[in-house]
Amino acid sequence: MNKYLASLALGTAITLPAAAHDKNAPQKAPPSEVMVLYDIATAPNADRIYEDIKTLAEFGTRHTLSETESDIRGIGAARRWIKSEFEEISAECGGCLEVFYVSDFVEGERRIPNRTEIVNVIAIQRGTLDPNRMVMMSGDIDSRVTDPLNGTSDSPGANDNASGMAGVIESARVLSQYKFPGTIVYAGLSGEEQGLFGGKIVAAHALDNGWEIKGVLNNDMISNISGIDGVIDNSVVRVFSEGTRANETEAEARTRRFTGGEVDSPSRNLARYVKAQGDQYMVNLDIMMIYRLDRFSRGGHHRPFNVVGIPGVRIMETHEHYDRQHQDLRTEDGRRYGDTLDGVDKYYAAKLTALNAITMAAMAGAPPFPENVEASGAVTASATLKWERPSGKRAGNLMGYRVHWRATTAPEWTHSRYVGNVDEWTFENLVIDNYYFGVSAVAHDGSETPVVFPGAAGRF
Repeated sequence: MNKYLASLALGTAITLPAAAHDKNAPQKAPPSEVMVLYDIATAPNADRIYEDIKTLAEFGTRHTLSETESDIRGIGAARRWIKSEFEEISAECGGCLEVFYVSDFVEGERRIPNRTEIVNVIAIQRGTLDPNRMVMMSGDIDSRVTDPLNGTSDSPGANDNASGMAGVIESARVLSQYKFPGTIVYAGLSGEEQGLFGGKIVAAHALDNGWEIKGVLNNDMISNISGIDGVIDNSVVRVFSEGTRANETEAEARTRRFTGGEVDSPSRNLARYVKAQGDQYMVNLDIMMIYRLDRFSRGGHHRPFNVVGIPGVRIMETHEHYDRQHQDLRTEDGRRYGDTLDGVDKYYAAKLTALNAITMAAMAGAPPFPENVEASGAVTASATLKWERPSGKRAGNLMGYRVHWRATTAPEWTHSRYVGNVDEWTFENLVIDNYYFGVSAVAHDGSETPVVFPGAAGRF
């Protein structure tokens, strides 16, 4: 046996010549999997979700202009019930949730002509190290029938969007059993069908209070598997995301034209992150990223957050059934219309709830995001990324950074390597003209942030 093999057999360390050491080379890589996310992925309970959808549907209507005083009918009863559910969850975890309303008045709008209070229900699970860094899951409280001003007719809104709201409540039940370095926000938003007013109000509240929301997961219709296109499929989910930041300035747009980033907004990289978590920790679920803000010429409650610069995506079913959306309850020529419980698939709703839960757990478990990421390397043989590292308590779980690169036409990040706790990395012999680059922060347990694209185009 030669000396080299003998030393390996005896467990003796092999010392390389000093010239072979790279000062930037990591001595230890983080775990490639966060094992608890496998548990979280199977934790959402389909029966509980169905019962919550049923309860919300049985309020008769949750229209924004509906009854607010009754305890059994209307949006007032629905939002009070949602608040009580969050409070019960909080009681079971020793008061781990801050539960409150965020509201404002709206009037003089096409779908809200008279003065109406738009009330949102918020529950906050504070992080242990970085409590002001947040990820939010939202669902819509309100429902509607054919006439958007009809606040009296029955509008069960089982799929649209009791399903999304039930998913938020179930995620709170699951994730409140854990502690995370970052903060998770569970939100029930009102006024969606009247013009996305609940999201506008909460987004303004977040900015006024200095919340650092790194991602909004808007869940709107997550329980229907039977499409008007005749397809029945419980294994595909769509994630919509904007390509460029909605609040991009003219100067930032001009820079982006020359450096790239048209498909690398923080929302787009949040969508890639959702897909990466689902691909790793879930089975029998294909995450379809849609490179569009929302469905063609339609809107959702992530948009008001995008407008003010908060990253957000829409998570929803793939095969919609338009006879079950925004319809008066009726049967015409043997064809049934209306959003009722028979259009709900509880197992699919649980699956999409799990996708949200693992995404939020991963983001909340990650360290602070890389800040002020910049790229350089024009007319050189190599590309360089630089970023700023955090300090203090909030960086307590930071292990280091992973750099990423891909071809400019690749829809997802294809290559990466862990580079240690550094604030700069040079990609030797990767010409900056030919690739896109990014960086993510990694925790000691392997939890990782979404990839941050350099410059204003990709900044979270």
